[in-house]
Order: sequence, then C-alpha cells, then structure tokens
Amino acid sequence: YLHSKYVGQKRFSLEGVESLIPLMSELIDRSGARGVKEIVMGMSHRGRLNVLINILGKLPSELFSEFEDLHDRQHLSGDVKYHQGFSSKIRTPGGLVHLAMAFNPSHLEIVSPVVHGSVRARQQRYGEHETSKILPIVIHGDSAFAGQGVVMETFNMSGLRGYSTHGTVHVVVNNQIGFTTSHVKDSRSTLYCTDVAKMVGAPIFHVNGDDPEAVIFITQVALDYRMQFKKDVVIDLVCYRRHGHNEADEPAATQPMMYRDVRTLPTARTLYAQRLEEENIISPDTAEQMQQNYRDLLDAGSSVTPKVLLGEPVAPGVAVNWKSYVGHGWHIACDTTVSMETLDMLSAGLQQLPAGFELHPRVAKVMEDRRKMAAGALPVDWGFGESLAHASLLHHGCPVRISGQDSERGTFFHRHAVLYNQVDGENYVPLQHLADDQPRFVVYNSLLSEEAVLAYEYGYATTEPETLTIWEAQYGDFVNVAQVVIDQFITSGEAKWGRLCGLTLLLPHGYEGQGPEHSSARLERFLQLCVGHNIQVCNPTTPAQMFHMLRRQMIRPLRKPLIVMAPKSLLRHKQAVSTLEELSQGCFQAVLGEQQIADRTRITRLVLCSGRVYYDLLEKRDAQDLADVALLRIEQLYPFPWRLLRRELAHYPAVTEVVWCQEEPQNQGAWYATRHKLEEVIGDENKLIYAGREALSAPAVGYTRLHVEQQKALVNSALGLEQ
Repeated sequence: YLHSKYVGQKRFSLEGVESLIPLMSELIDRSGARGVKEIVMGMSHRGRLNVLINILGKLPSELFSEFEDLHDRQHLSGDVKYHQGFSSKIRTPGGLVHLAMAFNPSHLEIVSPVVHGSVRARQQRYGEHETSKILPIVIHGDSAFAGQGVVMETFNMSGLRGYSTHGTVHVVVNNQIGFTTSHVKDSRSTLYCTDVAKMVGAPIFHVNGDDPEAVIFITQVALDYRMQFKKDVVIDLVCYRRHGHNEADEPAATQPMMYRDVRTLPTARTLYAQRLEEENIISPDTAEQMQQNYRDLLDAGSSVTPKVLLGEPVAPGVAVNWKSYVGHGWHIACDTTVSMETLDMLSAGLQQLPAGFELHPRVAKVMEDRRKMAAGALPVDWGFGESLAHASLLHHGCPVRISGQDSERGTFFHRHAVLYNQVDGENYVPLQHLADDQPRFVVYNSLLSEEAVLAYEYGYATTEPETLTIWEAQYGDFVNVAQVVIDQFITSGEAKWGRLCGLTLLLPHGYEGQGPEHSSARLERFLQLCVGHNIQVCNPTTPAQMFHMLRRQMIRPLRKPLIVMAPKSLLRHKQAVSTLEELSQGCFQAVLGEQQIADRTRITRLVLCSGRVYYDLLEKRDAQDLADVALLRIEQLYPFPWRLLRRELAHYPAVTEVVWCQEEPQNQGAWYATRHKLEEVIGDENKLIYAGREALSAPAVGYTRLHVEQQKALVNSALGLEQ
C-alpha cells in the first residue's frame, strides 16, 4: 500500500519478512494468557512501520500525515517516522496488555539496553515476586546482532542482579544481508548471526520466515521457555529483503544473484494463501477479499488492529503520570535545606552497624571520621556530604539508584555505601536501614561496560522520574565509550521525541597528572550539545554544593539530565570541605563568589574558573598575598548563570583585567563554548584573557613533570605573576 501511495519514500519495508506480524501477534496474545501485563519493545527500522500499524494499533492516518510531512510541532526538532515510539493497550486472552515501543535512533542495537532499563523500572513497581508480568521483546537485524558489541554487553547483563529483567524474547529479522554487505564472508566470523547468544546458553530457534505455521509454533515454544525459566531466548527468523536496504536502493547492483532469485520468489502471503486453498481451508477469492478489506481500512485511515483499545485510560501501576514534570521553567524555585535535627538523625542511622560487624581498618577510619563530622568536630568531606544527600532524599520519600564500575565503594575510596565484614565477607548497606518504611536504595558495581550500562540507566530514568538515577563513570574519560547514548538519547531525546529524563551522570574530572585517559570527562563535548535548556552541566567544588545539587535534581519538578564534572583529588582536599550548617541552610549556587575579601573595591584583577583549579589558584594567591585578585567559581556552566554572574561582577567596580582560567587545553574544556557568554557579561570595557594549557590533540600530557610545569604556568598566568 505504501509502495503505491508514497513512491520512492523510505520506509524500510517488511516485504520478505511478513511472518514477523503473526509472530508478534501470537507473542502478545500468548503473553497475555500467561499473565503478562506490560510489554516493552525495541526494534530498528526494518518493518517498524508495519509493527506500529498492525500490532500496536497506530492509526494509518497518523502515519500518512508523517509521510506527507505534516510535522508534530510539540517537539522541537522531531524525528523521522521509522524512529518513532508508540504505546497502546491490546486485548488478549488473559486481559489487557499495555504495549510500549521505545523510540530508537539509527544506531540499531543501542535500543536494547534502553528497553531493559525501562523494563527493570516497571518490574520494580510490581514487586520482586511479580517480575514476570513485564516482558521485554527486542527485534534485531542479523548483521547488527552479529556486529555490534552492545548486543554482547546486553546479554551479559541478563543474569546480573543489578540489571536482570528475568528473560527477554529476542527476534532476529535475518534478511541475510547488511545494507550491501554479504551475510557470511564479510559480516561475521561465526556460522550463525545469533551465535553471540550462546554466551548465556540461550536457546536459539532458526525458523523459515516463509512458513508462517512453523513461525507460530516456534513463537509459542520461545515464549513458554521465557515464562518457565525466566531466561533469554532467541528466534532467528530467516527471511530476505525484497526491495533492498530502502525503497530507493537498487540491491541488484551489489547482489545480482541473490536478487535474481528474490524477484522470482512468491511472497509469504501468496505461498500461504496457495497452501490454504490447496487444503480447502479458504476459497480462491478469500485471500483477495481479505486484502481488499484491509486496503479499505487504510484508505479510510482507520485502525487495522481490532484488538487495540484507543483512548483507554492507563491503569494504576502501569505508567507514571508525567504531567507534574511538564511545563516548568528552568528557574523554578525549590527548597533543598534540611533541618539540623534531621541531619543528626540521618547521621546516626548511617553509623549503625550490626553487632560484631568488623570493618577494614581503613574503612573504620572513614566511619570514625564521619562520626566526628556528624558531631561537628571535623568539617564535612565529600563522601559524607554525598551520603547525607542520599539519606535526606530517602527520608523525604525519594528512591535512589546508583550504578557504575566500582560505585559501591567508589573508585577513589570515598563512598563506602556498601560495607564488608572482614570476618565473613557479608555486606551491609546503611542507606537501606534508615527506617522500616523507607524507599528503595540500591547501588551496584556494574559490568565493565559504559555504552550498555548508560543506555540501561537512561531507559530506567525515562520510566521512573521519582527515583534519583545515577550513572557513575570509573573515570570521566571513559564516558566517550558511550558517546552514542549521550548524542542520540540524553541530550536530544526531549527535542526529538518529547522524552523527559532526570538521569544524573557523575564523571570524575580534573587534572592531577594522571595522563591522557584519566583526566578529562570531555566537558567541551557536553557544552557543545547544550541548547534550549536540554541538559544541566555542573562542576561543583564543595560537598555542600554536591549535597544541594543532588537534592535539587529531585525536589524541583523538572526532569533534565544532570551532567556532573565530579571530583577526584577534591574528595580528600583539606579545603574542599563544608560545614553541617551549609548543608542545613542555603542552596546550590551556580556562581560562588569570593569568600575571603572584605574590600572588593580594591580588586583590579578578576579570575573566573570552574572546578578543582580554583584550589590551586587560591593556594597560590594566598601564598603570594595578592590583595588585588579575586576568584569567582562558575559551578554551573549550563544553563549559563547570566544574571548571577552579572550581579557578582557588579561588586568589583575597579576591575581592569578579567581572566578565564582552566586546566584543560585551550581547544577543550569550557573556553570555546563559554567565551562569548563571558565576554557579553563583562562588557566591552574589559578584554577577556585566557589562562590555561595550549591546544592539544590529547586531553592531557602523560609526563608528571610536564604536567606540574604546565599547571604552575597556567596558575601564574591567571594571577598575573611572572613565569
């Protein structure tokens, strides 16, 4: 129908794999009969429009509007029709089943961990004993299934306590070619495209897509296996592509022999109709009449899915109502303060350990210091401030989920959210025992993956807005392994698809002489992606700032991704500390003004900076007793704090020199993305001076001595000292 109505337009047709539609219909019906209440699906382009119309019940009239380029203006940029998601409710023999098709970019298999994160969030709403009520289904392409590493990463998640979704039905649309790449000699080194699934012992069923009854039988077996054993299962639907990669393509140019056969091959519908006629199940004109009835519905733009319930209200427990998070301006006020009485109570709860629990001596010292911090005998360090932020959110009814490599202890030995008994190895999580009826707190050491785990947490956060969902990189540098998740989902998901997301990324960032792969979270890349208040980028320098920032992320009725240039050396820096009063009072400050200067009219040189370099500047300024230099910290780089920075600059009427100081090379960090904003704020009367490392192709140098020389030089340059 589309081939005749919208000639030459891309649709990534299902022709050649028509049996996918009865497969999906049977899978949903049988799932409903087995007690499934929700199904979350992910798939790439091939056949997506057919699944949306024939399975989920999207109105053909809506799809035709997309073909005719009548854009949905509610989204800033929108997306092509074969990336769109959808949700509906379908009648099954077991009752209504809620279907959700995830939005998906052109990066094919990346949607799989997103689906699994969403499923995990939904399963937790039902409770630990009802996980089978939520079913993930992921439809793959054969070349992508064999070729993309995120597939292996996602399979590796399937049995892990922090990520398991108790079994997924995988369907591989095996059209035996990848765009123009031959299916065996160039696309994989294994016999089957599905061999990667053997790593978890998943049953793999290879079935002929031109035999619909065999497809239905295998579908039943696969679903029953998943429901019985709560493990992954794979259906390899062996088929072909009738029109090439897309409808404007000419596949015979590169696969002449294959497409000589394809063009003489009857369709699966034709073959099955002939079989039914031969068996006297249908009359010769029945198939044609069924096709005409279907075309009539399409002509009318009406639903072709009789099982779908349009306009049916969403049942409680099935989905979160996101309306309370829509329509708020960026500057909406929120109160992140916590009373001293509450902090005292939470601190006491964090110190409680089971009888006979023996800590490692170094951990015991951390816990003893935290007892002193709670009593006011020591200032609050980063680890304790972060723990109190989590505890205070739990106290106010907000669940917390943290995952990442080494997140339980913290890569830099600062968190210790999970404590281990040195006698028997048993663990204890104080944040899970603050109150009998408290919300869920979980922290998981992830598998050694960035791409799949970050995509998983994105899927979780887009499904569960009431949970503080945090992904922490082992080092901020490693986030570039998950760049596709950042580009295609985190920073653009709202503009393309209207998907809100409150995911928080903690990316350890700072130049301590640890070389090119352990210094930079690539701040410049995030700032380049900032537009329209799509994300938040913060670089906090005190525990109090971290405390209020994390609380603000959940207390504000605003769900935007939060990107944090998290500290490393500041975790134990003697000056990067706060008081309990700073936690109890105040708020997150996008700009931190000068703390030590009484007479600001004497200041002639103003140094603006962000992050840990502030403490190097402070130490050098104090050592040199520079009374005419003030230091300002920009703690939130986006959305840029125009008003706050202007107000702070107004306190320095005698300034003649304004400097931007950064640790990162000149072509990296915040300089290029922020320079024009700073220049607009300071005005034409002052030229903005750059003080930092010279441009470099790598994020940092690898030699300690050279690092120290560069750091000393940029600090001296910023303060106006001779080299």
